[in-house]
Amino acid sequence: MAPSAPDEVSEAAGAPDILGEARLHSRSPRLRRMKAGTTNPVAQSTTEVKILVPGRHDMVSLLGQRDELLKLIESSFSTSIFVRGNEITIAGERSEAERVAYLFEELLALLDAEHSLTTESLEKTIDIIKTSEQRPSDVFSDTALVHRGKAIRPKTGGQKRYVDAIRKATITFGIGPAGTGKTYLAVAMAVRALLAKEVARVILTRPAVEAGERLGYLPGTLAEKIDPYMRPLYDALMDMMDADKMAAMIQRGTIEVSPLAYMRGRTLNDSFIILDEAQNTTPEQMKMFLTRLGFGSKVVVTGDVTQIDLPAGQYSGLNAAREILTDIDGVSFIFLDSRDVVRHKIVQEIVEAYRRFDESR
Repeated sequence: MAPSAPDEVSEAAGAPDILGEARLHSRSPRLRRMKAGTTNPVAQSTTEVKILVPGRHDMVSLLGQRDELLKLIESSFSTSIFVRGNEITIAGERSEAERVAYLFEELLALLDAEHSLTTESLEKTIDIIKTSEQRPSDVFSDTALVHRGKAIRPKTGGQKRYVDAIRKATITFGIGPAGTGKTYLAVAMAVRALLAKEVARVILTRPAVEAGERLGYLPGTLAEKIDPYMRPLYDALMDMMDADKMAAMIQRGTIEVSPLAYMRGRTLNDSFIILDEAQNTTPEQMKMFLTRLGFGSKVVVTGDVTQIDLPAGQYSGLNAAREILTDIDGVSFIFLDSRDVVRHKIVQEIVEAYRRFDESR
């Protein structure tokens, strides 16, 4: 959230002049307030902030077709917004009006960075401003990986914290519900590290017991039984690498996709290792996996503690790790929630509904 400013608003030190072309009728290059007691018809307790949009920006790209983005902003804040030409006037309680002004500055920064504004990206931007100290323009300008011109980047404040933690920590735990990008972003960071030659190989692993099934009861060879459990990891890789290159790297062992049981007894040096679906590990398996870490390696552990498929009464290794490892330097825990879901909007609502149901029991 933008901090409340004094009566004379000044530029933040080092901040980009997002409205550098704006010339407002006050000493502030960005904002003007209508003081109580003026002829302004707005109530005395109301602050008015004016923003002049630089001429290089098309108002439709900022406000949306038929003002759909403007209407979303108006429904999200307790302010009145008036648009005349390229001048936007925001009226409301002081902190709320300044927060909306800050939102418009961030939207203009995103347009300057050639981001297209959509209802989805605007909803995420509003959520970041309301719930986080991060700047939306910083969140959306971060890039985990670029493949064939497509940038894979965080889309929420929680995802940005997750990506930053992966960069800094030796072991990062990403814990959250389905659809929050835990695995996808981790694989993107792993591929980036491999292509940048920061590591010599990428290892992706999962426990091969899910959804109440046991491998012995499934048809086919061991490889055929295991493959469906690894498929989500292959799918993520295929979004980020050309198929021929990925196949060659798997053939050489530069990329390895294996069940968790195959990690036992190994020391993994110069590797980027991802343990997915970690909620389905036992405490013993989690300890075994984490102690495979060798020199020059990085580990990311992902899981959703609301979807544990272990036998009844079996404690999850992911929950055990949360209790045991929180005070170790180099180990980071990032918790994502329904606000970080980037699938269909109804998925976010489903996740939140189940959370409330679980808390009520």
